[in-house]
Amino acid sequence: MSYDFNVDEIFKMAEQIEKNGEDFYRKMAENISNTQVSQFFFDLADMEAKHEKVFASMRADLTDQEQMPTVFDMEGEAALYLRALADLQVFGREGKNDFILSDDLPEQDRIQRIHRAAIGLEMESIVFYLGMKELVPKRLGKDKIDKIIKEEMGHIRLLSGFQKKL
Repeated sequence: MSYDFNVDEIFKMAEQIEKNGEDFYRKMAENISNTQVSQFFFDLADMEAKHEKVFASMRADLTDQEQMPTVFDMEGEAALYLRALADLQVFGREGKNDFILSDDLPEQDRIQRIHRAAIGLEMESIVFYLGMKELVPKRLGKDKIDKIIKEEMGHIRLLSGFQKKL
């Protein structure tokens, strides 16, 4: 049995992933004493919050067909499933932040670890959306997922540019 998603469901996941990303970047920023680096991660957290609002706005503009449920869900379990899927895939892995922030490393090494993890998580989000795009038929808004991917690619460009400063 295959399950087609609609773009509304993907935007719901994107909103959750952005919220998780905001939480991740804020936690990283709060655990770095270097003000320049800390501010960079706070800025990324703010961008994630803005993206969450952008995706919510884009979701509000979807056509009825793009929002049409693809399965009968009288109990509302699809929303719980989508949130769990978003939490498990990107930025939401339990214990990962503790490893990244390990106190047994000098701060400069932790900054490098955070930076590498951030790039990896942003890349994972792109791979996740590319995979989800294959599960959304064109009639249910497949082309709109490219906008999400483009936003995530912008984060990688920022992180890569910041790496040169490090």
